[in-house]
Amino acid sequence: MEGLFEVHRREQLRQVAPLAERMRPRSLDEFVGQEHLVGPGSLLRTMIEQDRLVSLILWGPPGCGKTTLARIIAEQTRAWVVSLSAVSATVADVRRAVQEASERLARHGQRTIVFIDEIHRFNRAQQDGLLPAVEDGTIVLIGATTENPSFEVNAPLLSRCRVVVLEPLSDEAIRALVERALADCERGLGGLNLRLEPAALELLVNLANGDARMALNTLELAAAGARKGIITPDIVRRAAMRRASVYDRAGDAHYDAISALHKSIRGSDPDAALYWLARMLENGEDPLYIARRLVRAASEDIGLADPQALVVAVAAQQAVHFVGMPEGALVLAEAAVYLALAPKSNAVYRAYEAACRDVAETRNDPVPLHLRNAPTKLLRELGWGAGYQYPHDEPDAIGRQEYLPPRLRGRRYYEPTERGWESRLRERLAAIRARREAESQRFGSGEGQQ
Repeated sequence: MEGLFEVHRREQLRQVAPLAERMRPRSLDEFVGQEHLVGPGSLLRTMIEQDRLVSLILWGPPGCGKTTLARIIAEQTRAWVVSLSAVSATVADVRRAVQEASERLARHGQRTIVFIDEIHRFNRAQQDGLLPAVEDGTIVLIGATTENPSFEVNAPLLSRCRVVVLEPLSDEAIRALVERALADCERGLGGLNLRLEPAALELLVNLANGDARMALNTLELAAAGARKGIITPDIVRRAAMRRASVYDRAGDAHYDAISALHKSIRGSDPDAALYWLARMLENGEDPLYIARRLVRAASEDIGLADPQALVVAVAAQQAVHFVGMPEGALVLAEAAVYLALAPKSNAVYRAYEAACRDVAETRNDPVPLHLRNAPTKLLRELGWGAGYQYPHDEPDAIGRQEYLPPRLRGRRYYEPTERGWESRLRERLAAIRARREAESQRFGSGEGQQ
């Protein structure tokens, strides 16, 4: 009776399930997209068809087919399949599944596939509970995640799994799935005699952003609002309400987008900088986070080629903090364009890195006596500050002394470029270094001050 009840329950769920769930592909032949993974002759497809699976982490954006692929694998394998919820499963649940898998393998010679959707939600203890069973082959783990497994899956577990990267579905794949749902009378909307206008189809594909779930669920809602069975672009737009977002303020999309913005500024492309800025802000990114990165770009990639760049970036941060959003978007846009068009130099960045290397790799000798502060009589008697020459007493206010520790004497870190304001600094620094070198030679020949 329990078996009949379960079959009936599944059938009822199938009937009330969203269109995206009802239209989920049931075999590799029905699977759309990801040809690089499951196309004819591909390694993964061959492994599935020959039932020679290894543990897998399926990584990709929402609606690209991760769960569908995992279910197809489960259907086509001769292994026992156990599904665990990453939200509700406990360490005890993991241990029970592993224990039952071990007994099943010993008694019947049957392998067990443990499928965990959103495996990134498993904590370290839960993931560690899987490790021995994955390592000795007691279970085949299939985990699905939208998050970068490099950060969200324990390194020991990750090293024992093959990471399979799924891409957002192409427009052609989304279009094929939508047309299939419109024609399918058993699971789809074929019995409704709907007509999706070509412009509405293209709009739906565009708004989906490669997310099949969003496309099909939007189609289902649009079908409910269709007038005389015709779905127009306006109905699709109202059904979608928004574009499917591939942006996650805490995930890879966040870091990828800010990297694209920074590199567009570095590459002096204001148009690309504006696009990535808009993409982040329109998806709810913290504007002050972007402002901080603009300050970083001003100091790292522009530096003293245009000293005003840092002033503009800091002013933008202050202005955004003062006026908030949405007004702050224009402030950030102005700063991004200014930084993109500014002359570029990473001379200060490279100079600081070189100084850091010397701090890390050379002996940190004491500060030379003539550079030390001497606030007390004792320290003055010990020679602290003795021999220090006040640069403002010089005609050109340029110090003639050595300011580095003796072991690093003559070391040069900052080498200005010939771009922007730095070209002036290059000339001045060359004159200062020449003057200091002349003074050093005088001291070496016995001339000059003691």
